[in-house]
Amino acid sequence: SGQHRVPRGATRLLAPVGDPEKLICVGLNYRDHCQEQGLKVPKEPLIFSKFPSAITGPFDDIVHPQDSTEVDWEVELAAVIGKRGRHIEESAALEHVVGFTVANDVSARDWQMRRNGRQWLLGKTFDTFCPLGPAIVTREAVKDVHNLWIRCSVNGRLMQDSSTHHLVFGVPALVAWVSRFVTLVPGDVLLTGTPAGVGVFRKPPVFLKPGDEVQCEIEELGTICNRVV
Repeated sequence: SGQHRVPRGATRLLAPVGDPEKLICVGLNYRDHCQEQGLKVPKEPLIFSKFPSAITGPFDDIVHPQDSTEVDWEVELAAVIGKRGRHIEESAALEHVVGFTVANDVSARDWQMRRNGRQWLLGKTFDTFCPLGPAIVTREAVKDVHNLWIRCSVNGRLMQDSSTHHLVFGVPALVAWVSRFVTLVPGDVLLTGTPAGVGVFRKPPVFLKPGDEVQCEIEELGTICNRVV
């Protein structure tokens, strides 16, 4: 009716999914991201996870941990599961996705790459290390999820600029693969990987510090913007 609209400036948007059962991530899933590390393109999806407690709102602060000096950015397309399934066929996988949103897979590279036995979890899952939003765009509203530009800027400087066309494994392949191991349920979030341009592989490396502002955007899905504190 238009009679009960609330001005955007008078609201605080929360993450569109706040407490999923599972927050599943994919590594090395853009060809250019593999190239910037000098690594071969994986033959199978590389799966890891973040704890759901890492999720924060699309415009909330990223808290820089006292325990890290190498905090990095990773803009990612996130798929949100809408239908329960196990051993899902790739041909039917998109039927299990309700929609898509923008994510930032914030990463403490020192913990990811050198500490904790080089096991990725701790470096990926500090509180606030998964800004998510600004909304879930339904699957039917996205023309082609595998042909969207995807970008990340830090303090206005463009750091990542690519397209989901360069995904190694597309969304249906990832949903089918993950469902071989676990039952996917409505609300589960699947982060599909990041393109080239992250800070750790720049020469010299660039890392986030308090006061920085990180903006992640994906065509048709919107923009999230988070200040580091």
